[in-house]
Amino acid sequence: MALAKEQIARYSRQLILSEIGVAGQQRLLRSSALVIGAGGLGCPAALYLAAAGVGTVGIIDQEAVSLSNLHRQILHTSDDLGRPKALSAQRQLTARNPDVIVHALVDRLTAANALAILRPYDVVLDGSDNFATRYLVNDACVLLGKPLVHAGVVRLEGQLLTVLPRRSACLRCLFPEPPQPGAIPNCQEAGVMGTAAGILGTLMAHEALKLLAPLGTPLTDRLLVFDGAASRFREVALRRDPRCAVCGDAPTMHELVGLEDPACTDVQASTA
Repeated sequence: MALAKEQIARYSRQLILSEIGVAGQQRLLRSSALVIGAGGLGCPAALYLAAAGVGTVGIIDQEAVSLSNLHRQILHTSDDLGRPKALSAQRQLTARNPDVIVHALVDRLTAANALAILRPYDVVLDGSDNFATRYLVNDACVLLGKPLVHAGVVRLEGQLLTVLPRRSACLRCLFPEPPQPGAIPNCQEAGVMGTAAGILGTLMAHEALKLLAPLGTPLTDRLLVFDGAASRFREVALRRDPRCAVCGDAPTMHELVGLEDPACTDVQASTA
């Protein structure tokens, strides 16, 4: 598939990168990514995926835009108040880059539908807002053998991890079980800085583009921790747990199990 004249102009600053070039851009245009959550993490992630020319971007979110979202969820505007976030994001991304097919799913991800929803995509980006969904996405990606980029943010802090199923540590290798409901403050109690969410969401897109192009070294077996108060990053070394229930050498989890977890609004409720 040759690039059109307009595409050469649109992606010119990527095309001159030796790591991308024409072949890499063509791969991006043929690729697909699913963003879980059109919130503070999912909005910047989806925006950069679409701008870079990822050919198909899916966004799943069951919530509607509210006024309290707008300080960090940069795909939505005051005109979108009350509109489903997935549809608001779809409109903005399509306007940003008509090359991109944007699938909007106004739905909740569950154990019953997760495998079918995730299966068509090349990579999954999890910017979800509760532990139940995070573990569900992790488990579904491992069962499908689907690369996953996971991020979370709370207050001025965040974390990022890329998972290559059965090749690198997954979320359950790090935290085998989710915390008990109410054990960790949710976003309404703890708050979140919009710029911190933007930094982590942008890094999510960066990791996904590295996997799709492909280029560089993925953030596997390393948890990247962001301290926004000090503007400092650090890494925590990880390793795949051979006893992990979902990705271990003798896994005991062979189907998805739904977890109960109170929803919050868009943040990872704990950081390492």
